[in-house]
Amino acid sequence: MIKKNSERMLAALTWTAAVATLGVLLYLIVFILIRGIPYLKPSLFSLTYTSDNVSLTPALISTIIITMLSLAIAVPLGIFAAIYLTEYARRGNKAVTLVRKTTETLAGIPSIVYGLFGMLFFVTTLGWGFSILAGAFTLAIMILPLIMRTAEEAILAVPDLWREGAFGLGAGRLRTVFLIVLPAATPGILAGITLAVGRIVGETAALIYSAGTVPQIPATLLQSARTLSVHMFALSSEGLHVDQGYATAVVLLMVVILINAASAGIARSFGAKT
Repeated sequence: MIKKNSERMLAALTWTAAVATLGVLLYLIVFILIRGIPYLKPSLFSLTYTSDNVSLTPALISTIIITMLSLAIAVPLGIFAAIYLTEYARRGNKAVTLVRKTTETLAGIPSIVYGLFGMLFFVTTLGWGFSILAGAFTLAIMILPLIMRTAEEAILAVPDLWREGAFGLGAGRLRTVFLIVLPAATPGILAGITLAVGRIVGETAALIYSAGTVPQIPATLLQSARTLSVHMFALSSEGLHVDQGYATAVVLLMVVILINAASAGIARSFGAKT
């Protein structure tokens, strides 16, 4: 009787937490849409930012550039590091354990610390200044632990029986990893990349200290720029274009939804193939 009551209580708490979380999410989405959609005007998508027309197009283009560049740096490093830790390093190795603990620690560091590091190293020491390149490298370091850990967990989830079968058929370790293990782990790896993209798109503190806040389309990677999140923060903090800030939040929300939908579709297609 006591066991049944405790199970019912846990079930009720679980449902309550789920409903509360869903309710908060829906409230935020509806609030942003109601406040922002009326101000989504054609002038807001102009290619030029002025004090009268706070266009979000330069910020949108800068967001895409920084996101692609950060992923180009962090994804190969993270995946290959995960492959080494899971497939080549000896299991139970103390060095591997230290790397994993360090990665978990780095994943929990506040983003503003990464921003200060990016400002001191990339902006000042390397002389890149506030630029797209400095911001991309800062974000790449920030998302690298996340990609590493998710890729490692996805690879570890692949059954050892598959590896043994490939070895039994005469396949080498490298071929087994790239033809058997990685395709099976792709949905999990894509989930980690999606989380990383979400963190990049929503990041503000790290980019203010590394990429700057110039609201123009960058001509080179060594020019300063602002992303959508920084653009939204700037408009809200200035207090002159708060309504356009909500409109920017609507666009940012749509971008995140499209990224999640695309990654989910790719993951499903890979799952169907394997």
